[in-house]
Amino acid sequence: MATLQVGDRGSTVTRLQELLNQQLAPSPGVTVDGDFGPRTRAAVLRFQQLRGLAGTGIVTDETWRALDPSGAAATTRDDPTLPVAMRRDWMEVARAELGVHERRGGDHEARIVEYHRSTTLRATDDETPWCASFVNWVLLQAGYRGTNSARARDWLAWGRPIETPREGAVTVLRRKEGGGHDASTGSSSGWHVAFYAGGDAGTVRLLGGNQGNQVKYSTYSLDRYEVRGYRWPE
Repeated sequence: MATLQVGDRGSTVTRLQELLNQQLAPSPGVTVDGDFGPRTRAAVLRFQQLRGLAGTGIVTDETWRALDPSGAAATTRDDPTLPVAMRRDWMEVARAELGVHERRGGDHEARIVEYHRSTTLRATDDETPWCASFVNWVLLQAGYRGTNSARARDWLAWGRPIETPREGAVTVLRRKEGGGHDASTGSSSGWHVAFYAGGDAGTVRLLGGNQGNQVKYSTYSLDRYEVRGYRWPE
């Protein structure tokens, strides 16, 4: 298993954070964002001390074995050859976020800020458009690499294109009439990205973030929006 320390990022760090939250009582409440920062290191140190391990704050094989005696974490989900059945269903992850919404006033929704941490932009508010951050965060939790970008249109270069949409396909939309803020997608650029959840000849139904300022299902008319691409992991 990979050795992890402060500064590392990726889905193996995500799995580490999940295990720390599960194994420590009370739970340290580490943010599961795939970013090995000071709070993750503090939780690792606490776990090592409780288990009589060398308190280094670095996760080596010895710490992995103590965290996960079954060895299930030994299969890294960053491996692009890993069978899909061994990864999490990203739509299940996305559905668990339904209802997360922006806050009015000066406070910012912490969960949305967490979504932003999955991109290089790393915005610290819930007003910066966050549809691409949500898709990045969901896929990271499920064990897939995203784009690390907060731009919706960048998803057109991710994975591989598919002609016929299937549930969960990363779907990139563009509003046909440009200009101005679009409340239904939170976008001023006209671009939006979310997960395919259904549709017909005239509409597409998506599960995504920043749809009416929240995580929800929305139906978009193809008279007003154009699907620029359906993408699937390589």
